[in-house]
Amino acid sequence: MSKIEIVGPKALLQDTLTLVRELGIFQIEPEAVGFIEEEFEERIRTFHHDEKTAVERLFLQGVLLKIDEFIALLPKSEVRNSYLEPRSVIDAVAKTIDRHVAHARHLCSGMDALQKEQTDLGHYMIFLNALSSLVGSTVETPDLDFIGLTIRESGMTDHLREAISRITDWKFEFTTNAADDGTLVGLITVEKGLSDKVKKSLSDEHVPELSFPASFSGLSFSEKVIFVKKRMREIEDENLKLQADQQRLAAQWMPIYLKVREWIQDRLLILTATASAFETRMCFFINGWMPSHDIEGLRKSLDEAFRGEVVIEEKEMREKDLDRVPIVLKNRPYFKPFELFTSLLPLPAYNSYDPTPFIGIFFPVFFGMILGDAGYGLVLVILSLVLRKRYGKKQAVADGARILFISSLYAVFFGLLYGEFFGDLPHRLFGIEPLCIERRTAIIPMLCFTASTGVVHVFLGLILGTLTALRKKERREALYKLVSIIIILCIIAVIASLSGFFPYVLARPVVIVILFLTPLLFFTGGLLAPLELLKSIGNIISYVRIMAIGLTSVLLAFVANRLGGLTGDIVTGAAVAGLLHLLNIILGVFSPTIHSLRLHYVEFFSKFVVQGGRRFEPLRK
Repeated sequence: MSKIEIVGPKALLQDTLTLVRELGIFQIEPEAVGFIEEEFEERIRTFHHDEKTAVERLFLQGVLLKIDEFIALLPKSEVRNSYLEPRSVIDAVAKTIDRHVAHARHLCSGMDALQKEQTDLGHYMIFLNALSSLVGSTVETPDLDFIGLTIRESGMTDHLREAISRITDWKFEFTTNAADDGTLVGLITVEKGLSDKVKKSLSDEHVPELSFPASFSGLSFSEKVIFVKKRMREIEDENLKLQADQQRLAAQWMPIYLKVREWIQDRLLILTATASAFETRMCFFINGWMPSHDIEGLRKSLDEAFRGEVVIEEKEMREKDLDRVPIVLKNRPYFKPFELFTSLLPLPAYNSYDPTPFIGIFFPVFFGMILGDAGYGLVLVILSLVLRKRYGKKQAVADGARILFISSLYAVFFGLLYGEFFGDLPHRLFGIEPLCIERRTAIIPMLCFTASTGVVHVFLGLILGTLTALRKKERREALYKLVSIIIILCIIAVIASLSGFFPYVLARPVVIVILFLTPLLFFTGGLLAPLELLKSIGNIISYVRIMAIGLTSVLLAFVANRLGGLTGDIVTGAAVAGLLHLLNIILGVFSPTIHSLRLHYVEFFSKFVVQGGRRFEPLRK
């Protein structure tokens, strides 16, 4: 990444920003600190828009808001491309957009009203259908009144019947029926003279009466049903007409407004970017960052466009600039998929390391060490190929499939070393012995092997941390990490001597070295240095999880084969063993992934990765 300054006549500022935006390789730095020399600070000021530009910006923002509202009001659909030049029609668009927004609002409000009415009528229809069967058995005469009601509990029916009988002296008929939605509805048939008293009694009992809109007044129950069905058909027709009007409006004007909207957004982006520029009486200055390999391309484009009037200069990168240099992670094709894992972390600082290559090297190894079954590995290889072929267009899935493919190959490799192919099938069927070690029984050797792996991995992290501290000129921190490495090596040597791996006489001088280095540890790391040292030792011990999780996998595979053999039937045994192996494969995808990532995120990256990087966000369309 390079520190860049672009200089030219003030009149060419917007054209320069337009060119830079089209290339999409330059990030503007709004702060002048570190770009402008102190002796020139008084002459250079932040770029200010003239009144005409300010008015243009407000005008375009207002038009953009109206176009966004117009687009939101109309249904999403494919539209033709417009080839109009937006700049030439912007004034006409500003005049027509108000009328079209008002029209779109009218169509939407009409459709909303129809939708509400349709919902209400559907609700009424449910109850009318339930009541129509009750009304059908009663002759509708002018001196009778029909009262519909909803009953919350079926047990209230007898209570209502008794209450109504006291008012009407048993001159009524009360029937109930269940609606389509399960609601219990009732119909009371009573003389008109007693109708008001019955309704008051229902109100006192908090039993809701079915109320219909004014348009239903004067209609009998059968006429109400006919009216609702007719009105529902009319609503559908009116709704289709409004939808057709929306489609016509969108087909006619949406292409133009989308084209104008894109132009306005680009124009506002340029006007906004000018606020990050600086000016003198005659010139403008644009400060920022860009990849070093793109500098010559930008210089050539500026020379061709402005014939040398706009120039680019690469400025010296200073130590105080390192904290704000933007970051772009670029890796070789093999490591590129592993950015899926490092993207979960904050960006590393500019003077730190990109963790992607390290996770690309060690993650598949740890995955293979944990799973360690050639049969499971082959199944996962096939699964990764299927995922890549079927969902290869989705970048995240494609990257995950590539990682799974690489990791599965390591699982096959370690499976051959462990002699495992769907558990102990090679030994069970053909008497084949493991090439290297049998994990199921060699627990202590696997414990030492995984702990040694942790020593190598953590020491690599501490060495990289030492180099990072030296690059940042933090010599005390670098010395602390170096002393930590030596003390941990000495502790390992003492343990090996006491365990018989090294001569016993070696233990005493190594302990003396540890005691000698302890004050230096306090001096370089502070009072908490011993705790940090213990944390590093704990990180090394944490790698034993590779052995522990791998052991559970191989034991489950062994149990699967053993149970399959105990069934006494080939088909049943294959089914039992197959199900257990399938479960083991599923666990064998997630457990190694989670724990391998944890070993990187917690134990390894914490030793050298300095977070807090700033993402590279170039000016682009």
